[in-house]
Amino acid sequence: MNPPSSPHQPESSSNGVRLLKIVRDLAHELRPRASEVDHLTLDHGLERDFGLDSLARVELLVRVDREMGVRLSEAAFAEAETVRDLLRLMGGEAVVEASAPLETTTGIEAGFEPAPQTLETLTGLLDWHADRHGDQVHITLYVEGDRTEEITYRMLQVEAQALAAGLLAQGAVIGDRIAVMLPTGREFLVAFYGALYAGCVPVPLYPPVRPSQIEDHMRRIAGIVANAETVILVTDERARPLGHLLRAQCVSLRGVTTVAELSRHGSVPILPEVGPLDIAFLQYTSGSTGNPKGVVLTHANLMANLKAMEQASGVTAQDIFVSWLPLYHDMGLIGACMGSLYIGFRLVLMSPLAFLARPALWLWRIHLHRGTVSAAPNFAYELCANKLDERELDGLDLSCWRLAYNGAEPVSPSTIERFGAHLFPYGFKPEGMTPVYGLAESSVGLAFPPLNRGPRIDRVDRLVLSRLGIARPVMDGDAHHVQRIVSCGRPLSGHAIRIVDASGL
Repeated sequence: MNPPSSPHQPESSSNGVRLLKIVRDLAHELRPRASEVDHLTLDHGLERDFGLDSLARVELLVRVDREMGVRLSEAAFAEAETVRDLLRLMGGEAVVEASAPLETTTGIEAGFEPAPQTLETLTGLLDWHADRHGDQVHITLYVEGDRTEEITYRMLQVEAQALAAGLLAQGAVIGDRIAVMLPTGREFLVAFYGALYAGCVPVPLYPPVRPSQIEDHMRRIAGIVANAETVILVTDERARPLGHLLRAQCVSLRGVTTVAELSRHGSVPILPEVGPLDIAFLQYTSGSTGNPKGVVLTHANLMANLKAMEQASGVTAQDIFVSWLPLYHDMGLIGACMGSLYIGFRLVLMSPLAFLARPALWLWRIHLHRGTVSAAPNFAYELCANKLDERELDGLDLSCWRLAYNGAEPVSPSTIERFGAHLFPYGFKPEGMTPVYGLAESSVGLAFPPLNRGPRIDRVDRLVLSRLGIARPVMDGDAHHVQRIVSCGRPLSGHAIRIVDASGL
């Protein structure tokens, strides 16, 4: 991928006028009756005043690229509070320059030995990999722009055990809840597995996107921190000083610390034994049907679900999984990250902000690394189908991509059809689109369709479905009151689905 270099910018006042018009036009489209938009200036907030949420920012960056010839990185997405902030970033480091093509990633070399089915814990899996092929790259991590770093199994094991020593030195004991509030990156992985090695229970939390949101964000997550009875919060230096906001509502919280501080404690002591029935972590639900609830997942729960997903997907150590999914979400943490550890395939990780800032990056990194598996919620496929034009896709080759999982939110039949048609000229195979269903209470996966079947879409009578709860098929020629419903497959091996009432019947 060779994105165009940023052209020389005209004087800032001219740029400011053009940028402000783009922002106002977008705000008008989203809120047609918001007459006050015309009076907003460069110093008004993109979200607070113009009403541009995360998805609207995606559209804004697309328009800035198209109309001003400036391609901005995730820094602009994450840091810009006002239009003036965005204008400032347009002249600085947040502009994406053309870069030389990177070397293509290969999968695991032939003869790579899969982990034995007798392993019962996540730490046991990591230890086994580190012992058998510790120098093998486990994760390729995008850290800034096109710059990557590679994390081997042994690196992750050593760094996680060092952090475990720090937790134990701070008085953590077996079963203590350790909240991890960090963005996608090496520190999150080290903190999560470090908590496991210490015999503690990690609690992944979503991090604040922008620095100005940290204080409000800490107040919002206080309920989860208290509900989990968190003992230690591991975060970054930006959020650490605001730990007092959590202590006021969470009496169990003893400390707020960082990965760097926890990793300074020198030699690793004898670590606690971890068993299959021990709690691996607390996964808080999205809150889509109420307040977020903590789901207790043991190592045995996770290993059973990972095994079932492996059987349903046919994924092997030769595959390459490219993911931008956040690690605080079960689809990213269990499906991508733990799936990589369980099966042994290479995982390529990029920031969710990088995807939101430039959705095409996801597809280009699948192309670059010859990714065979990737996953995303429906909205990501919708973004790609609607926002990416030929200029951004020229030269793209997705013929390597055989499993495109679509889950974590309702799957739209029109989205999967548009995505398939839009990307078909670039090698994407429509039968690779794989709608799936899962929920935190089942670890992550619950229903997968048969391999290579392609999406199955039922056409049912909308009125009968809404009134009687019966999915009555509609003939192809009858378009009256039709509702199209995407099949998410059948229950995974060893799993079952029951529809019950509030009493469980």
